[in-house]
Order: sequence, then C-alpha cells, then structure tokens
Amino acid sequence: QVQLVESGGDLVQPGGSLRLSCAGSRISFEHYNLGWYRQAPGEQREFVAISTRDGQVDYSSSVKGRFAISRDRDNAKNTVYLQMNSLSPEDTAVYYCNAFTASADYWGQGTQVTVSS
Repeated sequence: QVQLVESGGDLVQPGGSLRLSCAGSRISFEHYNLGWYRQAPGEQREFVAISTRDGQVDYSSSVKGRFAISRDRDNAKNTVYLQMNSLSPEDTAVYYCNAFTASADYWGQGTQVTVSS
C-alpha cells in the first residue's frame, strides 16, 4: 500500500535549521498535492505548507519567510522537503507529510521536531 515516511526531525537550538524529508512509496508525487502539517502537544494539527501539483506553494503565516517546501526537481526520488530556518520553541511539534488529490488522501507517521536550548 501507499507509504509516506518522514525523516529529519531532531532536537535543535533556537535560531537553528532543519530539513525534513518525506519519501513516498507506491505513489507518484507528481500527481499529488503535497503538504506539511504539524501538531504540538495539546494542540490540533495545523497547516504548515503546501506544494500543489501545478507548481503553486503556500505557507501558514507563522512560518512564511522561514520555511520552504520543495519537491525533487524531476520527481525521481519521489520526495518532498521542508527546509526550516530561524526555528523557535513555538515550532516544536510532530511534523506530518500529506499527499492528496480530490479522491485520495495519505499521511505519514510524523517526525518530531524539538526546538530548545
């Protein structure tokens, strides 16, 4: 079945950077909209960033200018990335990858990002 596997989460100091990856198997990312979401302890899952299959990107206001979503240029690796810069403790959360169309919706298991000194 379709699998999305996130990686790259870690403990990082405030002001630091991380790059998250989400690799898909049994799915062709070029046909899907790809998003990143996050869920902090005691909070609801929230939207972080999206890369649509027609090339549009968008971000939540809380990460705009600090985070960047990207795909493999030729889709060969079937991976989507989230570059996160200028991290703050408020960015601490489990980060989830999402691949969706009008008729399909897949999620990964998440990767933990902790921002703390």
